[in-house]
Amino acid sequence: MLERLAVMLMKEFLELKRDRWAMFRLIVPLIVQMLVFGYAATFTVHHVATSVLDLDRSQASRSLISHFVATSRFDIVDYAQKQSEITHDIDTGRATIAIVIHAGFSRMLDKGAALQVIVDGTNSNTALIALGYLSQIVSGFSLEQSGASGIGISLQARPWFNEGLDDRWFFIPGVIGTLTLLQVVSLTAFAIVREREVGTLEQIMVSPIRPFEFILGKTVPFFLIGLGDILLVSAFGILWFHVSFMGNPWVMLAGASLFLLAALGIGLLLSTFSRTQQQAFSLNFFFVNPLFILSGFAFPIAAMPEFLRWFTYINPLRYFLIVLRAVFLKGVGFTVLWPELSALALLAFVALSLSVLRFRKSLD
Repeated sequence: MLERLAVMLMKEFLELKRDRWAMFRLIVPLIVQMLVFGYAATFTVHHVATSVLDLDRSQASRSLISHFVATSRFDIVDYAQKQSEITHDIDTGRATIAIVIHAGFSRMLDKGAALQVIVDGTNSNTALIALGYLSQIVSGFSLEQSGASGIGISLQARPWFNEGLDDRWFFIPGVIGTLTLLQVVSLTAFAIVREREVGTLEQIMVSPIRPFEFILGKTVPFFLIGLGDILLVSAFGILWFHVSFMGNPWVMLAGASLFLLAALGIGLLLSTFSRTQQQAFSLNFFFVNPLFILSGFAFPIAAMPEFLRWFTYINPLRYFLIVLRAVFLKGVGFTVLWPELSALALLAFVALSLSVLRFRKSLD
């Protein structure tokens, strides 16, 4: 068995060595996608175009406006003189938010002054985030005004595990798992199909190799490649984006290994259902996108309908993202992550077992 497995491994690595384009695909796209996701995948919003109509024209209203100007969250694009200008700014898309300070604002501060905010809701995500920033600025201004009178409550927030509340620290571990899934499933989905199309599968079928040995020979090389990918993108995230790594590398290795086995099992299973590389590509696209959507990377699982939440329990990426973020940011170990690691082990066993059962040493 070991001799036949060694021959399979040698064959896979020789094919990879001869294919320089494959070597390029294993490294460069990962780095490029890491950069794109790292900078683009963020909930932080800067420079929201803002229009201001100050009908009070008092020291207090000017002080409030200066609080908005002092941040990088809002850019004042227009100091309107009348309501119609505010309407025009929102309608034409010149401004996303309009702030209207009514006359008598300064006199009503002690009793509770009203501030009108008009929001362009066509981009609801940006609008909601900008409203959150605006609420924080107004709350800070209100505390300053009440503090001047000796009245007010000071709220001191103390975030754990991500003290700067940098959402990039949340996204980068997720990017590591997502890119690894895309890479590994794509590689393995074409494994058996490529053998079939070039004709080498016929030679394997008349050899004494068993289905388990064939699947193992296809799995081990891509498993090692996947570990290298995880190491590469993790190092890039730590060194380039300065994401903290607080955990035990052995816990990370255990989670990565189980996740890779599950991803390899899915890729090989898709390969056994395909006759051509086009079919493998279609199946890969059909399965990987739902795995990404149902992983909790971009969309909270708790916000999904109940029938969709059930599907997340058979998604290995869901558990691996929990492991990645817990190891990177919290530094927890096996005693906390054993449910996720157990789920990954079970999914890996099922996927690889189905791959072996699906493979038949025949062309039919």
